[in-house]
Amino acid sequence: MTISITSTDVEGIIEVADSISLTPFIDAAIDLVTQCCTNLDDDYTNIQLNRIAVWLAAHFYTVRDMRTESEKAGSVGEKFQSKVDVGFSTSHYGQMAMRLDYKGGLARLDNKLKKGGSSPKMTWVGKEEDDI
Repeated sequence: MTISITSTDVEGIIEVADSISLTPFIDAAIDLVTQCCTNLDDDYTNIQLNRIAVWLAAHFYTVRDMRTESEKAGSVGEKFQSKVDVGFSTSHYGQMAMRLDYKGGLARLDNKLKKGGSSPKMTWVGKEEDDI
């Protein structure tokens, strides 16, 4: 299976600032979808994998360029969409990517990371002071 999405695909679901390249967000989405979704009995079609990747790329973009939830004209104000959380649940796009991944690969990764499943570990390989 080959995942292939473009900036135009992502711009189809999210408004993007002209000054921000979508390449790093697309690359990250393709990497994660490949890792989490392509080894699940190869049940997904290329079209399904591309859809998941598009929504995930849009999610990663919102980390860089937060979405406006509301604006005010009098006394000028702006409120951004945000959710106090970690992982894919922080944006509507990440939530949708997980919904499209009906086999649950992204949800498993999301839950694992929330529980600290990939915490760095350190092992001491030196000598104790008494051994010197």
